Amino acid sequence: MLQMNEFRRRRKHLMQRLEKGSVALLASAPARIRNRDTEYPYRQHSDFFYLTGFNEPDALAVFAPGRTQGEFVLFCREFDPEKAIWTGKHAGLEGARETFGADEAFPIGELDQRLPEILENRDRVYFPIGYDAALDGRVMAAVNEIRARVRTGVRAPYEFVALEHVLHEQRLFKTPAEIALMRKAAEASVLAHKRAMRASRPGRYEYEIEAELLHEFALHGCRSPAYPCIVAGGKNACVLHYTENSERLQDGDLLLIDAGAEYENYAADITRTFPVNGKYSESQRLIYELVLDAQAAAIEEVRPGRPWIAPHDAAVKVLTKGLVKLGLLEGQVSKLIKDEAYKKFYMHRTGHWLGLDVHDVGPYKIDGEWRPLEPGMVLTVEPGLYIAPDCSDVDPKWRGIGVRIEDDALVTQEGCEILTQGLPKTVAEIEALMAGSA
Repeated sequence: MLQMNEFRRRRKHLMQRLEKGSVALLASAPARIRNRDTEYPYRQHSDFFYLTGFNEPDALAVFAPGRTQGEFVLFCREFDPEKAIWTGKHAGLEGARETFGADEAFPIGELDQRLPEILENRDRVYFPIGYDAALDGRVMAAVNEIRARVRTGVRAPYEFVALEHVLHEQRLFKTPAEIALMRKAAEASVLAHKRAMRASRPGRYEYEIEAELLHEFALHGCRSPAYPCIVAGGKNACVLHYTENSERLQDGDLLLIDAGAEYENYAADITRTFPVNGKYSESQRLIYELVLDAQAAAIEEVRPGRPWIAPHDAAVKVLTKGLVKLGLLEGQVSKLIKDEAYKKFYMHRTGHWLGLDVHDVGPYKIDGEWRPLEPGMVLTVEPGLYIAPDCSDVDPKWRGIGVRIEDDALVTQEGCEILTQGLPKTVAEIEALMAGSA
């Protein structure tokens, strides 16, 4: 679990990056109704959690550099003994100060009254503009109240800046404490995928394998997946974000599983594709090993100084050359790449940032150019090939094969560390694991 000093350092870093005369605001995620009066399990907004560690709804955080009464102000629910009987502990104002390090804490019901005082004589306000209509309205109402009092000598903010422009660049670089949590999420995910491989066999349903994944996640303290599990047998693997997970597994089919655990709000993201019956057919093996070669080439490009797009370009080159060799594409490799002919079978990028969100924040380009990779960044490496079952212009032996192989890579000073390296991915390793000899 992250210590409060970690959140304190994050807040200090953020406030050092704000322009002079600024204040920043962040609202918590709302509680959401699942049905009637039953709520979904609560999950805090990632930006809010990143700066506060506070896991309750109905809260707003203020970061006000130079404020004499305190730079970190938290508006939240007051402690309610009766509510605690029904739904458990909550921080209250005292907990906001003592446990979460707020310099001042006020009831959330007083926000509209106190916000103008916090914003007056500030030049600019950083907040997630346009993402939360309620917060947008409250900020404008507070600013207009200040404007109405300008003849008393107060000054209203005159600039409004998207907070994510500053905060998401900060979140992109993981601290050692964050990396430790991501290792835990990766370890649980590796064990879950191994369990799924051992449990898979013809006749079982996709949702049964999903249950094996979720069970293993929970055994290791990961109460939730980082995203809905993809458990796609046979042709379903050609649907990139397939989550119905409702069909029976067939002998002779592949099973693509894209699933990662979330530990203390941090995500893992792994994909493996393996034979339901434990043995790859010849056509399945050829496609699988081509994707595996592409992933290896992409991972070689994950090192400091290489542009973000380099792993993708490396994977595309290997895949296109292999598709020509297998007869799935015809023509000169360089021209096929230029014409993006490979997109018929490979239509997504080779990775994304990973962290508090499975598709984590942070710009991929700076001033229109792909940014260089730097130590502390974490990204996925996930090439794939998807040959649709109705792809009539290819040999029938390829149709309905969908393969993706995905691992999580931490950029280091020397190159990269694969956080998910404990999970088998060669044909021999997977077949041995499924046969019970590994």
